Amino acid sequence: MTAATPSRTPGAAHRDTRHGPLITTLFGLYARGEANWLSVASLVRLMSDLGVEAPAVRSSVSRMKRRGILDGVRHEGRAGYSLADSTLGTLAEGDVRIFERARATAEDGWILVVFSVPETERGKRHELRTILTRLGFGTAAPGVWIAPGNLATEARRTLERRELSGYADIFRADHLAFGDLRAKVSTWWDLDELAALYTDFLRRYGPPADPSSWLRATPGEAFRAYVPMLTEWRRLPYRDPGIPLALLPPDWNGSTAGALFDTLDGILGERAREHALAVIHGNTPRRSGR
Repeated sequence: MTAATPSRTPGAAHRDTRHGPLITTLFGLYARGEANWLSVASLVRLMSDLGVEAPAVRSSVSRMKRRGILDGVRHEGRAGYSLADSTLGTLAEGDVRIFERARATAEDGWILVVFSVPETERGKRHELRTILTRLGFGTAAPGVWIAPGNLATEARRTLERRELSGYADIFRADHLAFGDLRAKVSTWWDLDELAALYTDFLRRYGPPADPSSWLRATPGEAFRAYVPMLTEWRRLPYRDPGIPLALLPPDWNGSTAGALFDTLDGILGERAREHALAVIHGNTPRRSGR
């Protein structure tokens, strides 16, 4: 590792990351600005730069096509892939969570979601629970899902887009009396697990002994550090719905992790894009930045 390489080698991070999320990150970052398309050759080369061999890439892409995440599309005679429409919608919503995180205040109150699904459609019940969990909802009581009030619009749009709004009701709520709200929050969400995830992110990607090494990273080095880092980070803003800080444990490490992500995004993001676009447009040598 050169002096310019960021503190955590991407290979170490990527070994703990499934290939599918890495591919999704690449498409989210770079394909959407390229008419929602990447050639097979570009995808294989970019994943190679992240230490993933071509057979593993093709295997992961096949699974993603079967799951409706990617579509095979030819462009000017070249084979490639595009994000499915549903995936594009999910990523657009995710951009707000990932890059424009908003922490709720006491004035935002809460939203409650309750749903009723016929036994003959119990698959919808599982889907609703999965979506609400992914949106960061906690459980205030059996069958009663709760989240900060500023997530109301996102929750409504997501349920509508997934055609699940007919099974659910969304209510605005305030906690008026009985019990300590801060203690209740710690039972509605697994804050210990969330804090452990933030601790792991800080351990993997925290500042090196010489933080200026981030600034000296080449585009290739930035790419190999940034994409696995963002892939790791993407799930955390969903696990953390932005609960007001006054209701969280003192010295909440989610704030520290968020600040670290913002720093890395600001320092590495554009240089990583420079490398990715050079690969996509065929303007970089095979071992650039290594």
